[in-house]
Amino acid sequence: MAPSRFNVLVYTGNGTTVESVRHCLYSLRRLLAPHYAVIPVTADQLLHQPWSPSCALLVFPGGADLGYCRALNGAGNRRIEQYVRRGGAYLGFCAGGYYGARHCEFEVGDKTLQVIGDRELAFFPGTCRGGAFEGFAYNSEAGARAAQLSVARGALSPEQVVVPEGFRSYYNGGSVFVDAGRYADKGVEVLARYAEELNVDAGEDGAAVVYCRVGDGAAILTGPHPEFAAVNLDRKAGGAEYGKLIDAVAADDKARTDFLKACLVKLGLQASQSTTTVPSLSSLHLSARDPADTAPLLASLREAVTADGPQEYLKDENDTFRIEKPGAWSMDGLSDTLPGQQEGIVDYRTVEKRLIVHDDVPGSKTTPSFNHHAYYANLREFQARSREGASEFGSHLMYGEVITSTNTILEKNPKLLRQLPNGTTATATTQVAGRGRGSNVWVSPAGALMFSTVVHHPIDKLQSAPVIFIQYLAAMAVVQGIKSYDKGYEAMPVKLKWPNDVYAQDPDATATNQYAKICGILVNSHFSGREYISVVGIGINATNAAPTTSLSALAARFVGPTAAPITLERLLARVVTTFEELYTRFLRTGFDRGFEAMYYADWLHTNQVVTVEEAGGARARIKGISRDYGLLLAEELGWEDRGTGRVWQLQSDSNSFDFLRGLVRRKI
Repeated sequence: MAPSRFNVLVYTGNGTTVESVRHCLYSLRRLLAPHYAVIPVTADQLLHQPWSPSCALLVFPGGADLGYCRALNGAGNRRIEQYVRRGGAYLGFCAGGYYGARHCEFEVGDKTLQVIGDRELAFFPGTCRGGAFEGFAYNSEAGARAAQLSVARGALSPEQVVVPEGFRSYYNGGSVFVDAGRYADKGVEVLARYAEELNVDAGEDGAAVVYCRVGDGAAILTGPHPEFAAVNLDRKAGGAEYGKLIDAVAADDKARTDFLKACLVKLGLQASQSTTTVPSLSSLHLSARDPADTAPLLASLREAVTADGPQEYLKDENDTFRIEKPGAWSMDGLSDTLPGQQEGIVDYRTVEKRLIVHDDVPGSKTTPSFNHHAYYANLREFQARSREGASEFGSHLMYGEVITSTNTILEKNPKLLRQLPNGTTATATTQVAGRGRGSNVWVSPAGALMFSTVVHHPIDKLQSAPVIFIQYLAAMAVVQGIKSYDKGYEAMPVKLKWPNDVYAQDPDATATNQYAKICGILVNSHFSGREYISVVGIGINATNAAPTTSLSALAARFVGPTAAPITLERLLARVVTTFEELYTRFLRTGFDRGFEAMYYADWLHTNQVVTVEEAGGARARIKGISRDYGLLLAEELGWEDRGTGRVWQLQSDSNSFDFLRGLVRRKI
């Protein structure tokens, strides 16, 4: 059964350093994809948003923990402690380790650096003392070193995961947990010890990393930085000795990674069997159902192109594209990977993107992970069946095996976006910076169908066909597209969750009728000339079982052994064609009663009783959505759950629907 908590929240507020946060996000995303979304979170969100029900792990990275105290002492720390005691998990690196101890002592006797004081979380019941090694200076690598650690393998379940005997970890200003072994009766276990002489009194154990049982939950606190990968350390930040430090950390990279993975498993998380690597970006291939249609598109793109010798570039707001045609070289003889990339944290905006405009359908040698011929054949089949004469959506396709994000490539590059025909669709096998509402989710899992479609919405239709409904049409297209994918698929138990997610009955929990999310939708719209341009991003769990369940698993359970297999090419063709049919009808009729009936036929929420956070926690019964602006309608309930007649109208951009908990809550 899919886990109920998918988010790993990394604190990015007052006190953190940019580099510590970046290292933390990088390492955790490598180890936890695709099972969890590793998401930055602010102090305000920890204080005011309902983050704990979906949080599998709360992480505090390095920095200066006095900033954490200023932001979160009192109400914030009470929420964090309550979350952990009720079964949550906390991971604190360096300053996050200080912050999780009962008492902090840092550079005692140094008037410029000294910090002494109690801490409210007190997960470790003793003193956290630092710096463990001398030489620390803020905003400097002067005190950095490759600290040698010995690992307490027995405390990390070596029968479940690979656990090293020891390794060298990046260290800069971290602590030792004094006399940690004396707190065994309070649920403290030493996971790793410093194997070198320390600069402070460490008590008996020299504990560098400790595990602390806290109520029904747990915390792991570290002095060093096992989340820092050598590949992301800058040799220019120090002299020759710093270069040797980086080499030492690099030599132990596998042991460091194995230790960090073992710590995550100790906290109850599901780590990836193999460390997710960061794939290099590939070329983008732009083609059309009718190959002759790419010539006018290429001509329109050239209106925004600048030439640099024989090369043509489209320099846009987020990305720079080198415009090419396959005839410029032999595609079969060249790597499709873009040059100039390396392992580690990459600023993808600086990587030049190669956009190849094809005058024919790309073959299997050019795009081995996506069959363009199969896609266009399925698209023609579904377009021929269309009652609304669907002919545009998906007929121009931009595909990349590895790209940043289909949504980013389109929505963040307005020069490119404005030239793309209505219904142009971008898709990818792998996204390295997939976008979701409010945050990035890093590498998308293999087997997911990820695509974004361009919708040019006429401004004269804003009253009769408001843009806000495009998100509802997209969600309806996913559900209806799945149910009409092939024979027997009408039995698939997929439903709409307001405002624009798609849920399915969990095939592993049919007895309890549990639902799990299988699709998310992100719509971004902006005004351009006489139209609104919407980029509709959709991600569907097609064949990937993580992080929830997949259409393949649903088909095996609810359609049976004769079910047609799910292929990304056919599923994409079915969904975009269905989307165009719904959109064409919408332009003609608006969100009329016929649309309303279609929407509610697949809705999860009819007459569901919920708690409305925006209304001070009042109980309410869901009545539907308004047909003018798509607002959620919730009627207040009084004595014996009788309606009072008062109806709240809730906006989708500031509220989300926690279906599993019956809560309409403010968004994170």
